[in-house]
Amino acid sequence: MKLLFICTHNACRSVLGEVIARTVGEGRLETASAGSAPRGVVHPLTLKYLAKHGYSTDGLTSQSWDELSDFEPDVVITVCDSAAGESCPVWMGKTLKVHWGLPDPSKGHSSEDDEAKAFAHVINVIEKRIAALLEKDFEQMDADQLKTELQQLGELF
Repeated sequence: MKLLFICTHNACRSVLGEVIARTVGEGRLETASAGSAPRGVVHPLTLKYLAKHGYSTDGLTSQSWDELSDFEPDVVITVCDSAAGESCPVWMGKTLKVHWGLPDPSKGHSSEDDEAKAFAHVINVIEKRIAALLEKDFEQMDADQLKTELQQLGELF
């Protein structure tokens, strides 16, 4: 299954989703991430904490969803509140869309310890949601069943 993670700036949460789902998905998931107003660079803290948690950061970019028109995702997962309400590009057509709201771990920390805890929390939530998805026989689900499962996962953890 092809998953496209979207967050407005494609610098933190959507990149976390892309990397974690690709790694944990062990070949069952093909992933990408994008934004409606990309920053152009992945947030340095995203790279730092992905690496600290054992994920590869090679080749990560911050890109517009317009650059992924050939990706043809099965599911688009928005991970920030502002992206959830945005209109997706026409090329996404009737692609299944769900929202997995996540707090932005790159903002508002009074210490490096708080920062580390915020990233660990978001990484852990994504890992658990993807692991729960992989326990399902999602390849055999119709669109309605898949949407229900993904929406329920977005409310967990």
